[in-house]
Amino acid sequence: MTTPRIPLPNREDLDEAQLAVWDKVVSGPRGQVIGPLRAAIHNAELAGRWSALGESLRFSTSLPKRLSELAICVTGRRWSAQVEWFVHARTAEQNGISASILDAMREGRPPVFDKADEKLVYEFARALQQEGRVPDAIYAAGVEAFGVRGVVELTALVGYYTMVSMTLNAHGIPLPEGEVPPLTAPEQGLFTLPEAAA
Repeated sequence: MTTPRIPLPNREDLDEAQLAVWDKVVSGPRGQVIGPLRAAIHNAELAGRWSALGESLRFSTSLPKRLSELAICVTGRRWSAQVEWFVHARTAEQNGISASILDAMREGRPPVFDKADEKLVYEFARALQQEGRVPDAIYAAGVEAFGVRGVVELTALVGYYTMVSMTLNAHGIPLPEGEVPPLTAPEQGLFTLPEAAA
């Protein structure tokens, strides 16, 4: 899909309530209205609450930015959300996720992890989305590594970015002009790590 299915208004197209949300988003940590907020802005109340939740989960959790961005990438890859992957894979790499992990995920291959916390976040987010639950051993490891607050935040992060992915995909929110879809094998989704499958 290269053309959006709904109008994507610019600032000058907005009513007073929408404009207040737009300006608050632009003055916040995002700095611009992009991605799913371009769809949510059609309902100003929804967009305002959406933005507040997204800012909290993206910028204010107890999880290291590296791990938050990895969880977002796992979610974007699970749903083959091109815009989500485009935005967050580069942020994940900038925050320390190796290119080899991101390349494997992008291409639909099982990633190889050197860091136990990254492997744990991948498996937690993967299991939650592919199986609808997290196995006891992975959940317990998550609590041990990140605390109860951390697993609550990780679960919320996956849920929020699932909503983001579905919004991007349902409404056909496009990539920036001239960008090529980064997910070359979108049908392959995510893999269980080999040792987890044994």
